[in-house]
Amino acid sequence: MHQIISMRRALATATLGALFWAAPASWAAAPPEAASCIACHGADGMGNAAAGYPRLAGLPQQYLADQLHAFASGKRNNAIMSGMARPLSAAQITTLAAYYAKLKPSSTKPAPMPTGAVAAEGERLALRGDWEKGIPACIRCHGPGAVGVGENFPGLVGQSAAYIEAQIKAWKDGSRSGDPLGMMHTVALRMTDAQTQAVAQWLAAQPLIPAQSASASH
Repeated sequence: MHQIISMRRALATATLGALFWAAPASWAAAPPEAASCIACHGADGMGNAAAGYPRLAGLPQQYLADQLHAFASGKRNNAIMSGMARPLSAAQITTLAAYYAKLKPSSTKPAPMPTGAVAAEGERLALRGDWEKGIPACIRCHGPGAVGVGENFPGLVGQSAAYIEAQIKAWKDGSRSGDPLGMMHTVALRMTDAQTQAVAQWLAAQPLIPAQSASASH
């Protein structure tokens, strides 16, 4: 595992110059600490949907800092990210979080909308929840349009279905923790695998739009 992490770091460093050469000027001010991040999350911070790497651009600064601290401490369990986060100082974490929080998310084409029962179930869980099973709607905490609220509830739109599904499963099995009052762990335990897949696919198919537009449409 150490060799894999070392290879990823070497790749990130080797490709950093080429990435910045082709990137817009607004990305060129990335701090040196971001070299390792860019290989997976992109120079624009929009992630890699095919690989399941999440969007970082525009997420709350404190949320991003908290996640890096969680990876470093083991509160959030991921072999690659833990290896990246542990060597970072508190100042470096603050720098990275501030950088990605200030990046404006770029317009990307959302994933295809699921069809039939999957789409209906995903929409139901995201917008209305399943109160008979004690599952609140995603928008209850993550805001209208699931674009995020405050520092503890990040935007879900603009993330891939693979990433959203993986995080719900991580909350369920305890490999991710630190959620306010254990809410996500409790909700995830009540969700079936089919529900997890449906809501992840539905959310991934939503466009990254302003909160006011989302609230006006529902």
